[in-house]
Parts: sequence; structure tokens; C-alpha cells
Amino acid sequence: MALTVALAGDTMLGRGVAEQLRRSPTPQALFATEVRQALAEADLVVLNLECCISGRGNRWPNPYRPFFFRAPPAAADVLAGLGVDCVTLANNHALDYGYDALVDTRGLLERAGVRTVGAGRDVLAAREFAVLEAGGARLAVVGVTDHPEDYAAGGQRPGVAWADLHSGVPDWLASLVARAARETDVVLVTAHWGPNMTSRPPAHVLAAAPQLLAAGATLVAGHSAHVFHGVADRIIYDMGDFVDDYAVHPALRNDLGLLFLVTFDGLEPAHLAPVRLEALPLFLDFCHTRLARGEEWEWIRGRFTAACAEFGTDVGERAGRLTVDWR
Repeated sequence: MALTVALAGDTMLGRGVAEQLRRSPTPQALFATEVRQALAEADLVVLNLECCISGRGNRWPNPYRPFFFRAPPAAADVLAGLGVDCVTLANNHALDYGYDALVDTRGLLERAGVRTVGAGRDVLAAREFAVLEAGGARLAVVGVTDHPEDYAAGGQRPGVAWADLHSGVPDWLASLVARAARETDVVLVTAHWGPNMTSRPPAHVLAAAPQLLAAGATLVAGHSAHVFHGVADRIIYDMGDFVDDYAVHPALRNDLGLLFLVTFDGLEPAHLAPVRLEALPLFLDFCHTRLARGEEWEWIRGRFTAACAEFGTDVGERAGRLTVDWR
């Protein structure tokens, strides 16, 4: 049997994207037809939601935070209409507008049929994984972030699943991944780690990823850099951005991204393993994402091929997509 999961990185629906959604609260307002069709190929869709969804709340009281992202309530239905099954809220924007907005985010998404992980009413809820089912297989999604510590959930405080990955994978996270592996067929760990605007993973991410695999993760997929990184065996170090209104770095080209489709295969659900990755090159225009073309496509191919080569990973091409064979 086979299971295909679409994975997207930082999805920021605030600021200019929020204005676009207020004018036209539809998936086609943000994503071109070909992008939506690619998502529809997958059995499940998981992404990192880089904002809260709410019509209320006040900015988090930190004078050193430069950016605060909040999407209108209609964004939840837009994500559902896009076919998104689960989002991780374990990141540095889930509490941008406080606890009330976080409660709204989780409630609006759940009512729209989109599961959430990585944030909750307390530390136990924030750390719990979600279980998605498709084609007879059960996929656990574990969401975690290594920043910021002041957004961390506490014993009786809402927040995100924060882990100090600079000191290695903590025992609670390793145990959580191991439990997910016992209870489901596939374990996806989606981690918001490392600084923004980097072209390769930092040392602590390079150390943590294989530790997560050793704990029982089937696949590790990261985000935070706003730039896609290379792929190793069963590790997507950073998926880059999916939609936003960000300024473009002329060298790192955070307006050029990838949508990942990972196929798991095996004789039965309990033995599913990732066998193939397809990466669809994207161009992130202002508040709208379409397929990359021409020089855009060539730049992405060169960058991704070089980044993967650092991990000994060969990149192929098929039908306009970049491919990695894990068999």
C-alpha cells in the first residue's frame, strides 16, 4: 500500500495576505490552479501556520519583536478548502496576539475540519500529537519549536510545544515520538527550528534530526529559515515558505520555494517507509503562489541540487518536479 503526504513550510496569512483574504476568502486568491492541483494529489496535507487566526487579541508584550501576524477568521475555511488536514502551531507567531487569539486559532481550525498540533491550553495539550487517517494508515504529526521560550506552554498556561534543541532532543520529546511510533503507522515530526534567512541548517538542527529518527520518527520535516535547505535520508531540513508578503532577499531568494510530496510505501500500514520525494518548484509573488517558470525553475533546481549534495543526496527530475529516491 502507499500513502502520499503533501508538506509545505511557513504559511503566513497575516498582513498583506490577510487583506487579500478579506477581499476574496478563497484558496484561489492565494494559490494558482496548478499548486492546488498538486495538493489534491496527496492523501494528506500538513503545513506550518505562521500566524494566528482570530478577530481579537492584543500584541504580545515584547518590545523586541518586530513582526506580528494575524489572519482573519475566514482563513480557517480557506485552509480547509485548500485540502489542509493538519497545521502545526509550534512556532514563533502562534501567540503574536495573545492567549485569546490562540484559543480562536485552534477553535476555528477544528471547526473547519483542520487538525492542529504544537500548541494548546497547557503544556500537556501543546505537546500531544495528532493522528490523521488515510488509506487504512494512521499518521501521527508531532509539532515542536525551539523558539521563542516565552511562547512556551506551562502547567496552567496556554502556549506552544517548546524544546531547547540546542541542548539535544529532550527526554519528553523523544518519549513522545516513541509513543507515537507505537500507536501509529507513520510518525511525522515537523519542527520549527533555527534562525531566519539561512541557506543551510545550523549545528543543533543537524544534531537533533537524526536523534528524532532514532526515537522513532519516520520522517522529519523542518521550517523557520524561510529558505529551503537540503534533504538527507528521511530528513527535509527546511521547506522554506509557501505563501507570504515578505521582502525578498536578493541572494537567498526566499520568493522561490518548494512544495514537497512524500510517498510512503510498504506491504502493510505498520511497515510504511518514505520511498520517494517530489518537490514542486514555486514562485511566491506578493500574497500569491504559483509554479516557478524558466529562470526561476532553473535557479531552484541548481540551489536544491547543491544543497542536497551536501548530504550525499542525488536529485533527479520528473515531469517538471525535482525528485529524491529513498529506496
